[in-house]
Amino acid sequence: MLTLHTKLAASGRVDGELVLSYDQRERCRQRARLDSGEEVALFTARGTVLREGDLLTGETGFVARVRAAMEPVYVVRAEDAEGLLRCAFHLGNRHCQVEVGDGFLRIRIDPVLRDMLTGLGAVVTEEVAAFEPESGAYAGGHAHSHPLAPVPLRQKIHRPDGA
Repeated sequence: MLTLHTKLAASGRVDGELVLSYDQRERCRQRARLDSGEEVALFTARGTVLREGDLLTGETGFVARVRAAMEPVYVVRAEDAEGLLRCAFHLGNRHCQVEVGDGFLRIRIDPVLRDMLTGLGAVVTEEVAAFEPESGAYAGGHAHSHPLAPVPLRQKIHRPDGA
């Protein structure tokens, strides 16, 4: 079985595509299938989220491009920018993953959140789309090639009081 574990910043070729839902793109260990039907093993560091267009390779040199699968999501729209910001605030306050678009928010299907958002005056509709939420303020990210290493167990945190 083909094993993929290293992200590439760029490649002169792509040998196959790996279409994954957002849940699958968050998993660090899994079996998946290329668009050709060939089964692959994915090994990424805990906390890694694969994004649309990411390139992965392994020992064989095979290069796979990650594609975001189409999946059911809610699209949130509001009467004005202030209303949409209010919705974004309440979703963030609940630590929800949110994709921010031009005049809309996109979230995973969750009837409780839908009810909250409609209570705030938003219009929430269901659609099928690729879900690509914000990576978060502390996600970091860089674009050079390396094996996906484990996240450090302990990171130095700057504390103004010196503690």
